[in-house]
Amino acid sequence: MHNLELLPDNRDVPIGPEETILTATLRQHIPHVHACGGKGQCSTCRVQVLAGLEYCSPRNPCEQALADRIHLPPAVRLACQTTTTHNLRIRRPILDNLDIELTRHELEHPDQQLGTEKRVAVLFSDIEDYTSFADELPAYDVIHVLNRYFDVMGEVVRAHHGYISDFIGDGLMVVFGLEHPETAVTDALAAGHAMMRQVTTLNAYLQQMYNRDFHVRIGLHYGPAVVGHIGGRGFRKLATIGDTVNVAARIESANKVFGTYFLVSEAVVEAAGPALSVRQGFLAPLKGKKGLHRLFEVTPEVPPL
Repeated sequence: MHNLELLPDNRDVPIGPEETILTATLRQHIPHVHACGGKGQCSTCRVQVLAGLEYCSPRNPCEQALADRIHLPPAVRLACQTTTTHNLRIRRPILDNLDIELTRHELEHPDQQLGTEKRVAVLFSDIEDYTSFADELPAYDVIHVLNRYFDVMGEVVRAHHGYISDFIGDGLMVVFGLEHPETAVTDALAAGHAMMRQVTTLNAYLQQMYNRDFHVRIGLHYGPAVVGHIGGRGFRKLATIGDTVNVAARIESANKVFGTYFLVSEAVVEAAGPALSVRQGFLAPLKGKKGLHRLFEVTPEVPPL
C-alpha cells in the first residue's frame, strides 16, 4: 500500500497498487465529487498532483481525450483514471455544488483554458494626457475617438500574434506569447513600434476633426505569469495574472517620470538581444516593488524621408 496526502482535507489515505485515486478516497468516506460516476466523462473528480506526478499511471485514451478537450495541464489528473506506484501529495479542487457548476461550464466551453504558467511579454499602453483631451470633446466624440483608436490598435495586436487582455479607460493590456512563445518579445516590440506608427496616422484624422492630437506611452516586461479564464458563469475572459503583469504596468507609468514613450525592462533587453536598439537606461523604483529596477528607452523608429 502507498499513501495519499490529501488536501484540503488534511487526510492521509492508503491506496493499493491497482486502485484509482477516486476509489481510495471514496473508500475512506471522503466526499470526492464524481458527477459522471467515475467513467472519465467529466472532470469533477480531478486532482492536482503536488508531489509524485512521475509515479502516476500515464493518461489512458479516455483521460487524454478529456484533457485535450479542456486543456488540462500535466499535473491535473482525473482521480477516476489515475493509479500510482508511490506516495502522492494531491489537492481536490472540486468541493461543492458551485464548483460542479463551474466545471460543467468548462466542459461546455472547451475553448476556455484552466490556469497554466507561461512565459509571456506583457505590454501596457495609455494615451498621454487623455483626460484633458477628452474633457474638451462632447461625450459622443470621446467614445467615437476611443473606439477608432482601439480598433486600429486591435489590428496591430492581431498582426503581431498578441491578445488584448483588458481595456483600462484609454489604456490597453496586451499579452504576447500565448500562441507563439518563441517570438513573444520580438512580436511585442514590433507591435509597440507599429502602435506608435498608427497613432501618427490617427493624429492626422484628429487634427482634421478636432484640431488636436495625442501620443501613447508603452511599457513592456517579459516573464512568467498565470494564464487562464476567470469570471462567473455569465462572463469569463482569458486573464494573465502575476508579478510580470504588475511590473509591466509600473514600467508604463515610469514613462511619465522620465519623459519617455517606450520603456522596457532588462528582461526584455536580454531576451531581444542585439537586434533591439535602446537609447538610454534608467535605474528606477517601481511602485510596490523593492529596490531599483533597470529600465531602457527603446530607440524611436526613424520616419522615412
